[in-house]
Amino acid sequence: MLRVLAVDDEKPALEELLYLLRSDPRVESAEGATDAAEALRRISRALDAGPDGANAIDVVFLDIHMPGLTGLDVAKLLAGFARPPLIVFVTAHENFAVKAFDLKAVDYLLKPVRRERLSEAVRRASDLAESVREEPVPAENARTQPSATGATVTHDASEYIPVELGGVTRFVAVGDIAYIEAHGDYARLHTAEGSHLVRIPLGTLEERWASRGFVRIHRSRLVALGRIDELRLDSGTTTVRVGTAELAVSRRHARQLRDLLMRRARG
Repeated sequence: MLRVLAVDDEKPALEELLYLLRSDPRVESAEGATDAAEALRRISRALDAGPDGANAIDVVFLDIHMPGLTGLDVAKLLAGFARPPLIVFVTAHENFAVKAFDLKAVDYLLKPVRRERLSEAVRRASDLAESVREEPVPAENARTQPSATGATVTHDASEYIPVELGGVTRFVAVGDIAYIEAHGDYARLHTAEGSHLVRIPLGTLEERWASRGFVRIHRSRLVALGRIDELRLDSGTTTVRVGTAELAVSRRHARQLRDLLMRRARG
């Protein structure tokens, strides 16, 4: 049974596609998005939750011509993930087929979509989705780093979080994030290249990324354990150096952080 996301900026076309998809017995659920940014946010949440999550997505039926990012742009971004959803392009234009299949699209449907042709695309996607679920995550896409408990855990090197900058959605690799600061219901992600504001509370990121080595050092700050270059104790005050940034550690979290760093050093 497929869990589907359909993306089209033209609402009548999207509603018709969703109606046809929901009529197919091989489709468990079909939800819609009207632009690429919304689609990427949903896909990112689905990938973060895993294939058994409530918002999991097996296949994306994707329009090509949309404002901002095109369907081809979205497919290129998703290609960077270890386990991206399958892609079926749905478009009124024939001349993008070669590019679409270069991006390993499952199928390429022309508008107006015929029920019989859509059924064939769903069959192909269903067969492929079943085989993908049985495949292990490729070893070349994995890396290891210390977890918040000091143990070594394996991470997918293609884990990203979408951020919006000037109306454009781009992806930041979680492994590139050195530390995170709270800004109300937002969080600022700091990397070597700069910082990015996302509308996700710090507590949510702490829970989501604890297994990826992020630890709380202050009520308003998380830090990637593997990014800490130096721990300083001065007159009862604890700080850590992360690149060029010096970050205060609250008394509440100081002892735990020292223990984690000592455990990491021994390991």
